[in-house]
Amino acid sequence: MVDECIRSNTIFAIYVIKPLPEFSEWLDGLKDPMKRARMIRRLEKAARGLLGDVDSVGERVKEMREHFGAGSRMHYAEHGDLLIIMLGGGSKATQRAAIVKAIAFAFAFVKMRED
Repeated sequence: MVDECIRSNTIFAIYVIKPLPEFSEWLDGLKDPMKRARMIRRLEKAARGLLGDVDSVGERVKEMREHFGAGSRMHYAEHGDLLIIMLGGGSKATQRAAIVKAIAFAFAFVKMRED
């Protein structure tokens, strides 16, 4: 089965990427089209299990780091085995505030799922 998929160029998704509205708003609001394209490409790679440069920022929240321009960050939390919830994004300059906001979104998401 795997050989057939490789030959037919089918790519298996390892993670389901679920962006929160705030994340989508941030991504859509990026003014630099090249930066937006690179971030979207990074999400496509993450869906295939290629998370790249990732670091934990606390409270089960992690950040995907991109080292170009101002140093972009995308914050996420894993839920279950197959889901990454995209919580927000920013640059190295806005990192601390973005992390605080991402942690709050993660708590709200988990609480909503528990109710």
